[in-house]
Amino acid sequence: MEFGVFDHLDRYGGALADYYEDRLKIVEAYDRAGFHAYHLAEHHSTPLGMAPSPSVFLAAVAERTRRLRFGPLVWPMPLHHPLRLIEEICMLDQLSGGRLDIGFGRGAAPIELEYYGVAPQDAQEIYGEAVELVIKGLTHKVLDFKGRRFSFSGVPMELEPLRKPHPPIWYGLHAPESAERAARRGLNVVSLDPTNEARLAIERYRTIWQQVHAPASALPKLGLGRFIVVAPSDAAALALARRAYLVWHASFTHLFRRHRRAQSHPGRRPSICSPSADRESLARRRRSLGSSPASSARPAATTWWGSSPSAT
Repeated sequence: MEFGVFDHLDRYGGALADYYEDRLKIVEAYDRAGFHAYHLAEHHSTPLGMAPSPSVFLAAVAERTRRLRFGPLVWPMPLHHPLRLIEEICMLDQLSGGRLDIGFGRGAAPIELEYYGVAPQDAQEIYGEAVELVIKGLTHKVLDFKGRRFSFSGVPMELEPLRKPHPPIWYGLHAPESAERAARRGLNVVSLDPTNEARLAIERYRTIWQQVHAPASALPKLGLGRFIVVAPSDAAALALARRAYLVWHASFTHLFRRHRRAQSHPGRRPSICSPSADRESLARRRRSLGSSPASSARPAATTWWGSSPSAT
């Protein structure tokens, strides 16, 4: 079993420069404590994410840590030009001594895509082409590609990643179908879904993996993301979680409430973000928050993930 941290880098009070320094000190603590990896979300125009350019923050992480693996979870591909992303990946992997993990997605927040002039209905097609293009650029000296969204001819790849053929790739699981695609490609995966849904996806991954890969092949990491608070007692954990979760949840729903839209997120049922609905939802979640070291983990304020080849 390995443990890592999935961080939204969500905003709290104080000067922004002090905020970034505080968060980098926390990442240094993860490095000293022996966490396997630090994964960072990308969001735009919302207090949910103060790292709209993950590569910039992760370059600082590379400098401030020595053994911790790190990476985006995920880069929303409709918001990144593939050629620029290839170069950033190579730089980060070289600067960190090969400690970069990479994660790609189509973008889970339609409002954020729209801010950048991207039609959410086009995101899946852009994502598919862009990921194929980036992987090709990381593994070839000259890039040739022709697709519906992108076309390149004879582009020299002057940079290369330190880790060959490319840094480890992470993929977010939301259904057995996505688990099957990831298993065929041999990707590390993480699920934020409820336990029963996550179990179905992981079981499908294992089944397909056994069918298409050699028996001696090492199984990729299978991750499960959960909110966790550790405190001396359940009551103390609950008190911490209540305070922190309300702030995080307000940031998580910020854009949906601002635009009076139904909340949508992979693995969760969409809900109308009216004040009364939010209060009811938070009341239900409050009752399940918090954990002490002696009891099983329940949702709380800080997102951590654990992964193990044998864990479901």
